[in-house]
Amino acid sequence: MTPSSQPSQQASSGQGDVSSSAQSRPPSGGVGRGHVPSSVGRGIARAATIVSLGNIASRIFGLIRDNRNAYFFGATGSMSAFEAAALVPKNIYELLVGGMVSAALIPVFSEYADNREPEELWHLLSVVLSLVVVIMGGFLLLAEGAAPLFTRMLVGGFDARLQSLTTTLIRIISPAVIFFGVSGILTAALYAQQVFTYPAIGAAVFNLGGILGTQLLAPRIGIASLTLGIVFGAFLQMAVQLPGLRKAKIRFSLDWRHPALRRIAVLYLPVIVSLIVSQVGIIIDRNLASRVGEQAIAWMANATRLREFPLGLVATAVSMAVLPALSRIDLQGRREEFKRTLGLGMRLVLVLIVPASVGLFVLGRPIISLIFQHGEFTPFDTSQTARALYCYLLGTPFAAVDLLLIFAFYSQKDTVTPVVVGIICVFIYLAVAPTLAFLLDLGMVGLVIANSVQLTSHAMIMLALLYRRVGTLEQENLAASVGKIVLASAVMGICVYLSLAVLRTLVPGEGTVARATWVAGAGLVGLLVYGASVTRLGVREANLLFGMLRRRAKRGRTPNEV
Repeated sequence: MTPSSQPSQQASSGQGDVSSSAQSRPPSGGVGRGHVPSSVGRGIARAATIVSLGNIASRIFGLIRDNRNAYFFGATGSMSAFEAAALVPKNIYELLVGGMVSAALIPVFSEYADNREPEELWHLLSVVLSLVVVIMGGFLLLAEGAAPLFTRMLVGGFDARLQSLTTTLIRIISPAVIFFGVSGILTAALYAQQVFTYPAIGAAVFNLGGILGTQLLAPRIGIASLTLGIVFGAFLQMAVQLPGLRKAKIRFSLDWRHPALRRIAVLYLPVIVSLIVSQVGIIIDRNLASRVGEQAIAWMANATRLREFPLGLVATAVSMAVLPALSRIDLQGRREEFKRTLGLGMRLVLVLIVPASVGLFVLGRPIISLIFQHGEFTPFDTSQTARALYCYLLGTPFAAVDLLLIFAFYSQKDTVTPVVVGIICVFIYLAVAPTLAFLLDLGMVGLVIANSVQLTSHAMIMLALLYRRVGTLEQENLAASVGKIVLASAVMGICVYLSLAVLRTLVPGEGTVARATWVAGAGLVGLLVYGASVTRLGVREANLLFGMLRRRAKRGRTPNEV
């Protein structure tokens, strides 16, 4: 829904846990050409699998939360007001902390975790946490006082009633910004130590807080219950990560002269420039959406969350698993291994995101009706949400690959290139969106198409720049893998479509049981067909993931789990 081009930590909602041995160095005998060292490959697959499992829990809770929200409030103007208000703490977090996590904190924290005494890492963590609490506290006061201004910028097209409601919701939800900030710093510190379980649990309980807020308070205080649920969930997300740092010696310290702060600032300064441009783009995006109808923001938000489901499970999981490995490999100057590891990451992303996008396209409408079409959410809302989802899916595979490409540049301590590309693509969005939405009278659909154009442009530019920097990845079998993945996904999509038609005949009706049967049955067919297809075509990355899942099932727990 947003034109942001930077990775969102809050949106990722999922992390896992692996031991440091997962990223062990290759044996001195070297590595065969075209192959990732087995320890690195297993480590990335293990980390990505664990992160994905955490994401699955988070996304399931997220869907339950969305289901409850839709039941009580549908896709009304009040729901659009909430979606706009929720942007304020999230965007402040992204501007001040979220972009810093992957661009600067994980690389710098990783170096301290590898090469310094633990006390030095704890001191740096204490300094960063202290600064974030102070700065976020200042922005909390700003948000409370400037809430009417934020409302006019975000939803200037709403009537006076909805604008007043949006202002109230902003003031209720803004305290979440402090919990978001602390949680992001804790996540970076845990990731740098190859510990992912606690952030994964935190991502799940964040959505659990939203469920409790809606279910318990909605009948009593209405739409404000959603904002209180976000605040409570943000607190839980922060709190459950603290045990992961139980050995850390954290104390309040405003050591402005710590040498690592300058390095973090140098890495993050270009990113924050891009994020400022992105925030301006988001504000314009929401303002435009408020002018094509008061329900548009709610429809687009529901479609965005469905689109983000596979992105969180796949792109964020793999990218966050690969980032520490790429940072270490680049630090040691192992160029060919960097290319092999990046190639593996790209293939792992594509082997999952392409079939997920195809499946979501075919099953989009029944999934939307199953999850959202209850209570105040009408069949017309389902139809409009489906229209938005179809257009979002056009850019989803590109968005998935793009996140990994951004992290590849970050691992090389280059935050400037993604910034420049991000700014260019925000302007592409701002040029395309009004043209499609108003001049061509496509309304909401025009805004969504513009978002897909932006994501696609960003990924293609980043890929071209990466080729110029590290050379072609053809030796990583990328082209061959993509061809096999697309073929297997096409076969899967046809089978899912036919299965859905058969199930509609065998299980008629529009009830919840019927819709659940359609989705579950056709989805199972899709999984089986795709698994058989990639196995038959010899897609190595699929075999790597299948093997990882089989080993986890046999062991019954995560290897080396903390």
